[in-house]
Amino acid sequence: MVRRPGGRSARIREHVHDAVRELLVEQGYDALSVDAVAERAAVHRTTVYRRWRDVGGLLADVLDAAGGDGWEPPDTGTLEGDLAALNAEVEAGLTDEPVTAALIAASFRSPEAASALQRFWEDRYARCAVVVERGAARGECPAGTCARRVLVASTAPVYQQILLMRGGDDPLLARQAARGVALAAAGGVFVGGREG
Repeated sequence: MVRRPGGRSARIREHVHDAVRELLVEQGYDALSVDAVAERAAVHRTTVYRRWRDVGGLLADVLDAAGGDGWEPPDTGTLEGDLAALNAEVEAGLTDEPVTAALIAASFRSPEAASALQRFWEDRYARCAVVVERGAARGECPAGTCARRVLVASTAPVYQQILLMRGGDDPLLARQAARGVALAAAGGVFVGGREG
């Protein structure tokens, strides 16, 4: 059997994903159920159970779909500029789209969602490694600079501010973190170490 891309199955998946995101934001993880998702998506519950089995499967599929986009990191022409732009995107994703924080929180409650979120992060870090590679090629940081450590160090204050401290966005902090990490990278602080 040949499935048509964008056919009925794709529409059902889109409606189910929308329902999962909406319910997660509105009611939280504890109120999320396959039946509630099926009702919100206007899909028969057996369809949802057959394809996703449970809430963990639903969350994992939503997260896996998020990693399937064509997103690429910004190229501003400098390491500091790229890190600042990444921080601005992280900040916007966490403050403008409440589902992002809700999915991260849900991953602590579901092993399937946690695995899917790990895959998402691995993909994002792999895509963002080019930011540090470009910086090294321009002489802004030494060869052997660990891209993962640069990226984690730059974005961590944004996640801390918004997710852990619930302090809302702070563009100054996001820019300062990028600048500090770019300066540290230039000084060789992130040379060595494993990328994973």
